[in-house]
Amino acid sequence: MADAVVHQFRAIPGWACRPEVSFAIYGERGVVDILAWHSERRALLVVELKTEIVDIGETLGTLDRKVRLARIVAADLGWAADVVSVALLVAEGHTNRRRVAAHEAVFGAALPDDGRRLRGWLRAPVGRIAALAFVPDRHPGSVRTGLATVRRVRTSNGRDPRTKSGSG
Repeated sequence: MADAVVHQFRAIPGWACRPEVSFAIYGERGVVDILAWHSERRALLVVELKTEIVDIGETLGTLDRKVRLARIVAADLGWAADVVSVALLVAEGHTNRRRVAAHEAVFGAALPDDGRRLRGWLRAPVGRIAALAFVPDRHPGSVRTGLATVRRVRTSNGRDPRTKSGSG
């Protein structure tokens, strides 16, 4: 998912991006999935990637911390931002859409903009944006159609039901 998003940024004039930018500031630690910079507009975009929406509170809390500290993180890269924006990019899928819809008011308050608005803003980054957008799997030739992680299912006795011996 990160690879696809970085490729998209490379196709948009004016943007530079850095994946997996770590920080340790005032005792707070973390990694910004993608930190994007538009030098002409001095616009900084914190991009959080989620293959699966699980804990809404943790997702938004982590995102808030990254946005709050983004100017300091960017300054270490030589980027002096006038505005910091945020985009939560979620892997397309029925489960993720259902979870976002179930918490529509919370996500809407924190991230009122959508993918269409985000795409327009990326072409001309004026002002601040806080967007939630779904990202499809666009890897041609891929066997998998979704981006969500594959999980093994085990029976109550700890055996993998796909194998005769239960190991797997």
